[in-house]
Amino acid sequence: MKTSTLHHSLRKLTAVLLHARALAFALALVFVAPCALADGIEVRSVTVEPASDGWELEAAFDVQFNARLEEAVNRGIPLYFVVDFELSRPRWYWFDEKPIELSRTFKITYTPLLRQYRLTIGNEYQNFTRFEEVTRVLSRQRGWHVADKGALKKDQVYQAAVRMRLDTAQLPKPFQLNAIASRDWTLASDWHRWTIIP
Repeated sequence: MKTSTLHHSLRKLTAVLLHARALAFALALVFVAPCALADGIEVRSVTVEPASDGWELEAAFDVQFNARLEEAVNRGIPLYFVVDFELSRPRWYWFDEKPIELSRTFKITYTPLLRQYRLTIGNEYQNFTRFEEVTRVLSRQRGWHVADKGALKKDQVYQAAVRMRLDTAQLPKPFQLNAIASRDWTLASDWHRWTIIP
């Protein structure tokens, strides 16, 4: 009798432990999975506005780095981000005309000796002490000259598109292989499209 009671208690305990383990796993999925999926890039807002010498793009991106990319920068691996902009004019009789296709590259580096992050755009750069500051500046595109004054014809309909992406082709060779095999190295927004009528 004692053996069967002990057996019954052990079975109940095993069942309780299995349910507890399943519950813990489910909770881990609920709380950890959103964090894992939170990294990425989203276009928050974008406009192309007339300026004195043509047309300028203003854009705000939500850039969320995952821990692996931030760690890579802190270990001295430069990251290159590219903002692509396209402007096309639909034509019913032929392929769309694409008068403007531009890219702008941003390079993020870290200097351990100075404990400084650097964001480089062309020949210009800016230094930061915190990674969050780099992300904040990278997220905002202001005053990017995308078209000359006469490039957009009045009362024509244009389709504009913009995106931001991590350029894995500019990573050191071993990391390019990692980028192919791992989602951690895939950071890109979808194309954000809208209509412009000058």
